[in-house]
Amino acid sequence: MMAMLQNTQEIPNLSAQEAWDFLKENTNALLIDVRTTPEWIFIGQPDLATLNKKLISISWRHYPSMQINPNFADEITAQIEDKKTPLLFLCRSGGRSYDAAVCMKEAGYAECYNVETGFEGEPNAEGKRGVSEGWKAVSLPWVQQ
Repeated sequence: MMAMLQNTQEIPNLSAQEAWDFLKENTNALLIDVRTTPEWIFIGQPDLATLNKKLISISWRHYPSMQINPNFADEITAQIEDKKTPLLFLCRSGGRSYDAAVCMKEAGYAECYNVETGFEGEPNAEGKRGVSEGWKAVSLPWVQQ
């Protein structure tokens, strides 16, 4: 069972480009997309194929209730046993991913990072996401199902 977040852990923020560079330079580093299934399907996901890495997709919150996934930490631990593995967390704009990083830091993972502007970032002046900040805005590789 997941512990309640204490937010006592210092979580470094990375820009989308910094996250890409970190993943490129650290062969054991992993990217975890914590958004929901509809977001993965309709908005897209990072494509790490050129880095010879596989994206890990585990929702921090369940759609449509948006309740925190009570099995999140267990699902991560089942896939990533080595707690020294650097983990980078990504959501839409950096909020859910920060909370997920805190959770996993509290679960004993040594290096947890937040992709600060997420996959799409905040909306621009016209209300569009993915244009001025985030993974998509800086033209990093991504795919849509």
